[in-house]
Amino acid sequence: MAHVELSLSGAFVPQARTPSDAEFVTSVERWSTTVAVADEPCLVIDVDGSILAVSPSGSELLGLGKPAEALGRRLGDALHLLDFTAGAGRLEEPEADNIPPLLALRSERLARGLIRVLPGEGATPLTLDAVSTPLMAADRVGGTLTFLSPVRY
Repeated sequence: MAHVELSLSGAFVPQARTPSDAEFVTSVERWSTTVAVADEPCLVIDVDGSILAVSPSGSELLGLGKPAEALGRRLGDALHLLDFTAGAGRLEEPEADNIPPLLALRSERLARGLIRVLPGEGATPLTLDAVSTPLMAADRVGGTLTFLSPVRY
C-alpha cells in the first residue's frame, strides 16, 4: 500500500474575474448560429419579427429562396401565408399575427399550430406543423425558435 502526502502550502486558488462582454452569448445568438447550419427545417426571428436565421431546408420549404436572402426580412412579409379555405386566399391580419413564431413572441410561451404557405409561384399550397419557443436574451424574450414539419395527407 502506498502512502501519499499532499502539501497545502502554495495551493492554487483561482482568482475571481469579471467575464468580458465577448463571453456573453445570448440564447438568440447561439440558436441563430445553430439554425443556419441545421439539417432540419427551422428558423429564428427577433423581437421585431425579422428573420435572424433560417436553415437551408427551412428556407426551401417556406419558399424564401437562399437563406442569406431571407435574413432581415419580416416573417409576415416574407411568407406567402394562406388561409385554410378551399380557395386558399391570402391570410390577412390579425390572423397572420397568430402564426406560432409570432404568437410565441407575443405570449412569451410555447406555441404550436398549423401554417399554410405557398412556397413559390405556381406551387401547391403546403401545410406545415410549426412549434415555436421563446428565446431569452438576458431576462426578457429576444426572439423565437421555430421547427417546421410538412403535414402529409
